[in-house]
Amino acid sequence: MHWSLLALAGQTALTLPPAVPAPPQPEPIDILELPLPPVAPSNITGACSASINPHNTGCIGKESDFFQAGDFTPDGKHIALTVEYIGAPAAPNPGNIYNGLQLILVKVDGTTFANGDSWKCLSCGVPAQNARSIDPSRDYPHIARNAKQALWGHNILECSSIPLTSDLCTPELTYIYPIHWPGTKNSPREMRMHPDDIHMGWSSFTTRGQYSYFGRLEFNAVPKNGPLVPRYDLVDVNILVQPDGPAPISVEGPELRIHNEAITIGELRGFSGSGNEIIYLGSTREANNIDLFAVHIITGAIRRLTSHPEYADPIAFSHDDQWFVTMDTRGSDRQMWMSGMRHVPPLIDLVAVTAAASIRNNGARRFFQPILIDRFGDRDAYFGQQVNADGGGNGSINDPNWNGKADPAFSPDGTMIVYWQSLVTEPACGGDNPLPCPESTAQGGRTYRVMLARLSSRTPTNPVPVFAVPDMVPWAMSFGPGDTPPAMHFVSGGNYTLHGKAGGFANVTLVNDELLGIPKTVSVDYTEYSDDGRHYINGYESVTLTVPKESPWSNHLDWVSDIVQTGLVHAVKKTGPGGFHMSINALENIFVANGTLTTTIDGVVYHQPLNYA
Repeated sequence: MHWSLLALAGQTALTLPPAVPAPPQPEPIDILELPLPPVAPSNITGACSASINPHNTGCIGKESDFFQAGDFTPDGKHIALTVEYIGAPAAPNPGNIYNGLQLILVKVDGTTFANGDSWKCLSCGVPAQNARSIDPSRDYPHIARNAKQALWGHNILECSSIPLTSDLCTPELTYIYPIHWPGTKNSPREMRMHPDDIHMGWSSFTTRGQYSYFGRLEFNAVPKNGPLVPRYDLVDVNILVQPDGPAPISVEGPELRIHNEAITIGELRGFSGSGNEIIYLGSTREANNIDLFAVHIITGAIRRLTSHPEYADPIAFSHDDQWFVTMDTRGSDRQMWMSGMRHVPPLIDLVAVTAAASIRNNGARRFFQPILIDRFGDRDAYFGQQVNADGGGNGSINDPNWNGKADPAFSPDGTMIVYWQSLVTEPACGGDNPLPCPESTAQGGRTYRVMLARLSSRTPTNPVPVFAVPDMVPWAMSFGPGDTPPAMHFVSGGNYTLHGKAGGFANVTLVNDELLGIPKTVSVDYTEYSDDGRHYINGYESVTLTVPKESPWSNHLDWVSDIVQTGLVHAVKKTGPGGFHMSINALENIFVANGTLTTTIDGVVYHQPLNYA
């Protein structure tokens, strides 16, 4: 039994004001696979022969660690992709320009470009003098709303003010400029362009943790320091930290306080359709439940977008701001064993949140599928609609061996969604793993594919006006060259009480790591704890975190749990004899566990994943 996306008995999502409308009904969705360049049998020179591609416009491989689908062009007729070309003929054959990582456009309407293909390469054959010191990061391809620029990882590609879709856009007129962040050694990651085509959002890891930033692109034709090539600089940078704002959990004397109004942008995931809100992964509201939030750029008002116990991460808003699509593990039961019990305060997440965010994957295998949700998010018994729910069988649109990846995107008129998937491969299956590997049904045996979902009952809509954002976000902090991120807030060790908003209490013991000064052990004893007067928690739970010095991304948890929830739902979260012990690396996502931890909700039992699954 899976948790339904439309109705979860007794599991209320959020308490919302009367202005929020009733949830929408499911709608018809038609899905097809988009064409890609043909697959070459190997990466040896000349493997992409004329018999494989008669147009001599390149081949791609069966597997690629770098392939990524992006979003639509403003006309809604193309999507941007990063592909890895292989097997190009040797020079002087003109086909040798189709080699390595490149940015391409693919038609979505069944038509072709002048070259006779459904695809056109934007970056192939660009003269070296037009692409000096470009950054090796070429992920998350995005076409600007002006149709004349593309964000390609940490680079901007443009074509002398010619629309990128035009046949007039040739390699000789194309320029690729690196994006530079002056005055810092930090490296931006997963950059997102604001709808105004000028501002950017991104995240970055430092020795103090992960922070997110907002800044403006400024062309620098003749830089005097840093890379001495024409480039785009990130200027007027804000670090998205509220200097005088509350922490998610604070101490007031002998009591703990939880502040849901705290702005805690862990990882920036993009912007709303108009650009008036920043979309992000934030501090958990319920134990082990990783969710998406939106914060208004001016007011700092926060909306919780998802609340289903499964993991939500990549997200895209429609241009009319009425819908979003997220890649989510809901329906897979991947997270239910640790997050399925709702309305539990996020106390153990002081030490367990990294593990909770990491088990969504098994190595390179993800368990995401696209979920369509209206702009108001999960609420009451509404948890969206799985875009690819129909089908069945090997290679079908809902084959669980084909897993969603980042990022999905809406067409500008709101009638289409594009997303891409990868097929499970070794070592997540086959070899020493007892799970067999499936055979790919994609062209040439490809292990990645791009899917187009047509929302067939919809009437096209117009994008809402782009929100005029200031250079400096009112609630954030300026972050100039040479600045250091502020120290992260950690709750001090000690014995505290957290009172439920509707009654009951939790006695909490926090033990901090003596060297790092961060929480190491969280122990909680619940007595009729309730925040909503409908769900009551009793029992004991304790988690201890160990982070090896030689591997700061690795987490080992020793877990004891025996808590019971009564009221609208009867649920139990319990470890087996000897407790539960798990290790996971946040970069590798390989799950290794000993012992058991199960969550039972109204008689349905959810077990932790097997070490090989």
